[in-house]
Amino acid sequence: MQKKVTTLIAEDEIPTQRLLKDMLKKLRPQWEIVVCTTSLEETLEWLQNNPHPNIMFLDIQLSDGLSFEIFDQIKIQSAVVFTTAYDEYALKAFKVNSIDYLLKPTRPKELEAAILKYEQWYPGNNIDTNDIKALASAITEGKQSYRSRLLVPMADGYLKLNVDDVACFHSSQKITTAYTIQGKPHIVDTTLEKLEEELDPQKFTRANRQFILNINAIHRIENWFNGKLVVKINPEPPEKIVVSRERARNFKEWLNK
Repeated sequence: MQKKVTTLIAEDEIPTQRLLKDMLKKLRPQWEIVVCTTSLEETLEWLQNNPHPNIMFLDIQLSDGLSFEIFDQIKIQSAVVFTTAYDEYALKAFKVNSIDYLLKPTRPKELEAAILKYEQWYPGNNIDTNDIKALASAITEGKQSYRSRLLVPMADGYLKLNVDDVACFHSSQKITTAYTIQGKPHIVDTTLEKLEEELDPQKFTRANRQFILNINAIHRIENWFNGKLVVKINPEPPEKIVVSRERARNFKEWLNK
């Protein structure tokens, strides 16, 4: 028998709250929505006096404050999905790894994706409060938060891969592979284009259409014909890394920072 999943919805706009509640009931009728709250104070009081649900859907901007404040006062034992009306620039802050978000107005497809992420990853894993703090700082201070980890699909679950342990990301035949500093390959479920947006540009750079490189893996660059560069990294990649003449100047400037 499938384990019952309990949920909390914190949303101060009643029509939005009702819409999310109805979509959840349609997508996961076996889930139990244990409470719907409309303010930070009400949500805090409920969590202080009741067992925490399996998953919480939290509006960032509640009527009496930011829902981030919950995590300063209570140790949360739930998976968290934030709902937000923030613009596209601010959404980059949500690339921290143990958190998901829904952009208002919420659509069934995006809600289903968040639910699947919960079902595949969160059971048995606690939320990382450091990710919450990083997200809160990024939103409230206007700073960028970069991806620090990746979930690598395995036969029996997922492997957590720290991006600092990745020497390079390589794309071939629409498959992206992360090669660790130890030389181990891991297929990751994302594209180089998406990774380029999510990784810290001080640490990672796009060398060409096939490679994103970790600066700590680079040990030498060599001049090649027609103003191109060949980049040498440890461990040795599956193919030669060539930087075009058009990219060469910016690449050298990035290395020389």
